[in-house]
Amino acid sequence: MYLERLLALITAAVVAICLGVGLIFMGLGAGKKAPETAALPAVPAAPVAPRAGSAAPDKPAARARIEAAIAAAPDYRRFFARLRGAFPADYEAALDEFADRLLVVKQEPTVDYYVSEAVRRLRQSRGALASKAAPEPLARVFDMQLAVLRAVASGDKKLCVAFLFGASDMDFQRFAAGRRGLVAEMAVAGVDAIASGQDKHVDRSPPSEADFRAVETALAAKGLGKAEIDALLDGKTPDPPLDDGKMCAAGQTYLEVLRALPEPARMRIYGLAVELMSRT
Repeated sequence: MYLERLLALITAAVVAICLGVGLIFMGLGAGKKAPETAALPAVPAAPVAPRAGSAAPDKPAARARIEAAIAAAPDYRRFFARLRGAFPADYEAALDEFADRLLVVKQEPTVDYYVSEAVRRLRQSRGALASKAAPEPLARVFDMQLAVLRAVASGDKKLCVAFLFGASDMDFQRFAAGRRGLVAEMAVAGVDAIASGQDKHVDRSPPSEADFRAVETALAAKGLGKAEIDALLDGKTPDPPLDDGKMCAAGQTYLEVLRALPEPARMRIYGLAVELMSRT
């Protein structure tokens, strides 16, 4: 059972507790097709994208347009400022990539896409460092996951379940556009945890069988049944499937239970989760 549950984590069966998952699946979805939400504010000196037969804008102009879009989104400015301050090379590489994309795409991304892609890039390049963060910034990542999950649940139970299990869904990008302050806090929490891990290098062992048993016992005490617990801890698909409302509530209970664990066990589970997510 212990090995099965470690494998469940490795295969992202409980990706709701992993770094920036909502933003991650925003990015994955946006990478497959052009975002369908509104275009960025116009900047007269820099056209959005070349029309047929016209000259493409140069890269500095494209970057200027992206930076203007970020500046026009006050909720996201703090995230990009934090990213630039903590990891300037990653910030520059992300904006250069966005500028290259802007030179060739026919439909301009939203600023929500730029945030999601910046988070995805940082997760892949440095995300494992979050597993070595000090307790407070590491816990903040999961506090923000719970806050976002609750916000999603208040409006769309189906999207809540998609968020919980990391499915790609463009509807989340529309959610983000309406809750940018909350999404930005989640993104900043991820950067803070990675920066803390780079600075502190806290060594943590993986979760033990006793840790999983403590989670299972706590979930049962909160009223979750075997089907819900197996779905959350072992990645088993309930048969028959649970309705979205019940699964969404179970996911919130799961994150609340983790938050209430004694700190050593909680940090072991959190640390392994963010480390594994960085490899996907």
